[in-house]
Amino acid sequence: MAEAAILAISKIGTTLGEEATKAVLEKLSEKVTNLKNLPRNVTRIEKELKMMNNEDGKMKKFVKGAQYIKIFDEIADEIVRIEEEIKHVKDLMKWSLSAELMSPNTPSDIERQISGGCLPEFIKDEDLVGVEENRRKLTGWLYSNEPHGTVITVSGMGGLGKTTLVKNVYDREKGNFPAHAWIVVSQTYDVEELLRTLLMKVAYREQSPAANMNKMDVYELTDKIKKKLEDSKCLIVLDDVWDHEAYTMMRNAFQNLQESRIVITTRKEDVAALASSKYRLELQPLGNTDSFNLFCRRAFHGRTGCPKELMEVATSIVKRCQGLPLAIVSMGSLLSSRKQTEYAWNQTYSQLRNEMIKNDHVRAILNLSYHDMPGDLRNCFLYCSMFPEDYSMSRESLVRLWVAEGFAVRKDGNKPEDVAEGNLMELIHRNMLEVVENDELSRVSTCKMHDIVRNLALDVAKEEMFGSASDNGTMTQLDTEVRRFSTCGWKDDSAPRVSFPHLRTLLSLQAVSSSTSMLNSIFSGSNYLSVLELQDSEISEVPTSIGNLFNLRYIGLRRTNVSDRYADEKRTEFRYFIGVEAPKGLSGLEELQTLETVQASKELAEQLEKLTKLQNLWIDNINCQRAVGHWDTGIADISGTWLIITAGSFPKLKTIVLKLMPNVNRLKIADDALPVIEGLYIDSLPGLERVPVGIENLLSLKKLWLLNLHQDFKADWIHREMHRKMQHVPDLRV
Repeated sequence: MAEAAILAISKIGTTLGEEATKAVLEKLSEKVTNLKNLPRNVTRIEKELKMMNNEDGKMKKFVKGAQYIKIFDEIADEIVRIEEEIKHVKDLMKWSLSAELMSPNTPSDIERQISGGCLPEFIKDEDLVGVEENRRKLTGWLYSNEPHGTVITVSGMGGLGKTTLVKNVYDREKGNFPAHAWIVVSQTYDVEELLRTLLMKVAYREQSPAANMNKMDVYELTDKIKKKLEDSKCLIVLDDVWDHEAYTMMRNAFQNLQESRIVITTRKEDVAALASSKYRLELQPLGNTDSFNLFCRRAFHGRTGCPKELMEVATSIVKRCQGLPLAIVSMGSLLSSRKQTEYAWNQTYSQLRNEMIKNDHVRAILNLSYHDMPGDLRNCFLYCSMFPEDYSMSRESLVRLWVAEGFAVRKDGNKPEDVAEGNLMELIHRNMLEVVENDELSRVSTCKMHDIVRNLALDVAKEEMFGSASDNGTMTQLDTEVRRFSTCGWKDDSAPRVSFPHLRTLLSLQAVSSSTSMLNSIFSGSNYLSVLELQDSEISEVPTSIGNLFNLRYIGLRRTNVSDRYADEKRTEFRYFIGVEAPKGLSGLEELQTLETVQASKELAEQLEKLTKLQNLWIDNINCQRAVGHWDTGIADISGTWLIITAGSFPKLKTIVLKLMPNVNRLKIADDALPVIEGLYIDSLPGLERVPVGIENLLSLKKLWLLNLHQDFKADWIHREMHRKMQHVPDLRV
């Protein structure tokens, strides 16, 4: 309800540009996310929206039709109700702390990350306290003299650092195994998908996958893997295995292979028993000394010592963590932002003891860490729980989604995207997210949530009516009042028609239902919907009713049957998609920020006229026969063999990809075009023999890739000394 009010004021403020409206928005943005205990049974009162009256002529321009009057009626009442509740914020903030307690020792981590540009690695060797013996033992088992395949298991309760230990060894040793793969299994798994992922990693790491790979069954996949591995020394990690059948159904793919090493991490004893007794490693909690050293390294930013005045309280806090690395690191990360005074630390310890009365020690520490976050960071944290267990979330996707949701807004001169990246790094710093991979610029590429942390986030999300996630692939027993809904592997074609009047986000990842009736049902009753993510689902078409979603800001259709022409799964060159026909009603989505990947057409050029908020655009297959003439918006001019991006074009565009344009041999970027562009990818323009005119003026560029162009292009690039002129671009590939 609160978010709907913020949404309304944001849109009205954009239209009217009134200082008073902006002030209300700022007030709500800062306070409304902390209203955890707002009454759940507020009665919606229907009344005329006063701003629709004739004296407010600007509002007429904003309202698109009488069908939205009811929507704004409801929003108006919500705004009034929230304004009343804001007066009582201090009384409702159960976890508020004094300014003295909240003051960090150093400047804001978020500001530091934004200004620094480089992201640190948060899992370092020195963080692996007390694991030397286990690391030595595990490494030795990989190189044992066993002539046949060997299964190794690493077991223990959640939070002991099983995955962290194995990942450290795997990263060190994988180069010595010609075939290697890391496969996350988790509680909900599909053997066919696990085998497909394994085949991809051992057979197609450096080349495009077989065209029919998605149609292979378990037996075909198993046969392909065996043939690939039969002459190879392989290392395969099956991480987070909850059911021994997961291994049993996969083992035919690598059983009896010479010198194969299969490492399994698990919490279950029956899974651990898959290995012989001499290859079983059962982790134990850290001892007192190792626990204290690990805590200090997190609490004091890498230092191992503890100030004398904090020694007593620090010892008590570490004792409460009971030797669990997850708890120790989380508590250390929390206290790293506290003033290093005995009073401040004792206050935090007192809160921890109170929380432990209601919860076990790990849950208590995570609860404390959650309530220590500011409101916008809590929203970003809860949002991550909407993704499936052990799901690798990309930095780019999270940033776009958080911005689309309004969780990251312009702050202190920083763009929303920069604020979102800062929030991501803050969550990692607080140990609420784990880094999975870094990119070529050492930035975080993908991250994930520890399943214990995710369970906490899901509980809080449900309690606060933030959102709900279904990992079992069904649509039954849903709370229709939910604002965000996520389902992985949606299979329920016959589910009844449902209505989500307050739905803001629908994430339907890996759904196998091809029916659009359910989407039509959701669209018809979800007027606030701003995010629609259908990645990897089998949906074959986007319902035409999508054009009625006036607030939709984000559509994700990657690897669906709508855009099921993903040409380069390994991204050996860059994110390689082949465009699809743009959805009908595209021009009505005036809030849309990302559009990937659509076929060029005359109709598309006309539709883009109203999409002034676009930040990421990918248009495929422009050629002189299909898009001749001047685009109505003045965005681009395609005439003869020239492609011209005209002055003032795409004022908010961050990424543009120009690909497969066989008839274009000249490219011009006019002054003041693409003023904030960060990524420019030009690929497969075989006629482009000269450097694009004006490209050196794109001073905001961070990535410039020029691939598969005319044979004379490189010579022209060298002749014009472009490497010197483009020194401001960190990632340059020609």
